[in-house]
Amino acid sequence: MNRLKDLLLRYDTAIWVRVFGTALTTTTGFMLRPFLVLYLYDKLGGSILLPMVIVGLQPLMGILISLWGGGLTDRYGRKPLMLIALLINACSMFGFVYAENVWAFGILAIINGLGMALFFPAANAQIADIIPENQRAEIFALLHTALNVGAAIGPLLGFLVFTKDPSFVFAISGVAFLIYAAIVWWKVPETMPARDASQSMSTADAPVFRIGEHKQILWITLAAIPVSLLYAQTEATLPLHLKSFFTDYQSVLVTLMTINGAVVILGQLWIAKRTENYKPYNVILISYLLFAIVSFGYGWLPILWLLIINEVIFTIGEMLNGPHIQKAVSLMAPAEMRGRYFSIFGMSWQISKSVGPLLGGLLMTSFGGDIMFSIIGVLLFFTGFIQYKLLSGLEKERVKKAEEVVAAG
Repeated sequence: MNRLKDLLLRYDTAIWVRVFGTALTTTTGFMLRPFLVLYLYDKLGGSILLPMVIVGLQPLMGILISLWGGGLTDRYGRKPLMLIALLINACSMFGFVYAENVWAFGILAIINGLGMALFFPAANAQIADIIPENQRAEIFALLHTALNVGAAIGPLLGFLVFTKDPSFVFAISGVAFLIYAAIVWWKVPETMPARDASQSMSTADAPVFRIGEHKQILWITLAAIPVSLLYAQTEATLPLHLKSFFTDYQSVLVTLMTINGAVVILGQLWIAKRTENYKPYNVILISYLLFAIVSFGYGWLPILWLLIINEVIFTIGEMLNGPHIQKAVSLMAPAEMRGRYFSIFGMSWQISKSVGPLLGGLLMTSFGGDIMFSIIGVLLFFTGFIQYKLLSGLEKERVKKAEEVVAAG
């Protein structure tokens, strides 16, 4: 009992709200995610490309408004943007209940993308506001664990429910977003630094973001795209690729996703604590190399037990990469521009999720899934070393500046 109390007191209330809300909404999200492409595939008469276009509409909207959304959270605060985003997501989910054709699904996917693009820059900036540097990788790992609670149980629940009544799953997801919004409104205070919170809400008083002064975050974002591209294929083209190997491909997909979620739940916090003091660029390089191996595995392994080993390797790479790359972004972001930095970095996911399914579908149609995943594997191998060089250079600059401050008194 005392250990539970100590654990609850270890982190700010806002963090526990994020943990609960993430677990809740991702559970319903993963009830939908593995089967949505297959659902659209059947609705559109077996077309591979059209479902990819529909799936890509949500992140496309995220790309269009990402910088705007990050600027809003730096100007108006974290809490208002989180609340608005959650309500938008709830409305889109309830809309899916009544959608009758693929075009309605497309419009609602765009609305959902708007909510996602507003939420995550604000929520991640909030973590940088309230958590000291030496705990940030641990907090991002905790949130990743919460996300994988949904990843572990969501596909299984979705397998039971979605195939019978998809509208019921959309309704559950809408309720989950409303519950999350209510708890944020009740329990989460505004955390934006006081100097920024006291500023006027006018554009003239907001901190100005000049691309030329922040090139490093752009390069790091570009180098992160192959990772998110691999994730995009696991949600879009992997189910169709598995269909060519397995007659019971849906259960294979659910098995892989459940194993991924379960391993993260069991190991994420332990790995985060063990690697907290390691150089981030070393950890991230290892994760890229593991992702490259996994991408080749997805393409060329038609045997279930080999795919399970491949999935465990993927999960280890995931547990190494996510917390440390987000910590690196939080450390390089100026306090008054945290929302925009996380918004820019989040574009790596938005770009991959919008373009990735269509690009993967084209490559898969032309050359097959094995070649498509091999191309992504090669990209991951080379960009891993690019990301290593970028992040190690940033770390050297940070250490040098700290030494100059100490030397100055």
